[in-house]
Amino acid sequence: MRIDVWSDVACPWCYIGKRNLEAALLELDLDNDVEVRWRAYELDPGAPASSKLGMAEVLSRKYGVSVEQATEMNAQMTEVAAKVGLEYHLDTAQLGNSFDAHRLAKLADDRGLGGEMAERLFRAHFTENRLISDHATLVELAVEVGLDQIEAAAVLASDAYADEVRGDEELASEAGFSGVPTYVIDGKLAIPGAQPPDVLVRLLGRMAAGQPIDD
Repeated sequence: MRIDVWSDVACPWCYIGKRNLEAALLELDLDNDVEVRWRAYELDPGAPASSKLGMAEVLSRKYGVSVEQATEMNAQMTEVAAKVGLEYHLDTAQLGNSFDAHRLAKLADDRGLGGEMAERLFRAHFTENRLISDHATLVELAVEVGLDQIEAAAVLASDAYADEVRGDEELASEAGFSGVPTYVIDGKLAIPGAQPPDVLVRLLGRMAAGQPIDD
């Protein structure tokens, strides 16, 4: 079975979705029999490389709510993340464009380290509050997962993998994906959102058994 996951390292639901998918695969005893490919998606392609605004301020402007309401939204998201074992620090997250992080993830995927790179980028952004648009930071993260420092730096200094990232985003647009995470199973079934493990267990179990998905 192959699972293509469209996600953005800047998406808090995507990290939660990653944990939910891992839990489902473990329960089904499929974690060693499934190929998971991480696909690029940018929630805000026009985001600057860095911003002085905090996440609460950005959410306030995006959704037309008060900063206090946005702060509460972040607190609720932090609680949801904690339930799947993730530690979020959204109030101090550094916000920046994720395009270069996606390009680096493509390099990692080519080197057989796609899952490791996705995990490291998520943790760096949401738990450690690293700036995932900063090239020095990205190179450091790349080395930590086993990529070559010189190669990673060269990729980031060029436009390498830009077409691959845009290609993923075009596929998402053509398929009508309106948000992430979105899981596509064997190119046949699209599952939107960070579905809880029990939902993923049911759907993936049916797919693995060759049973129809009728609801």
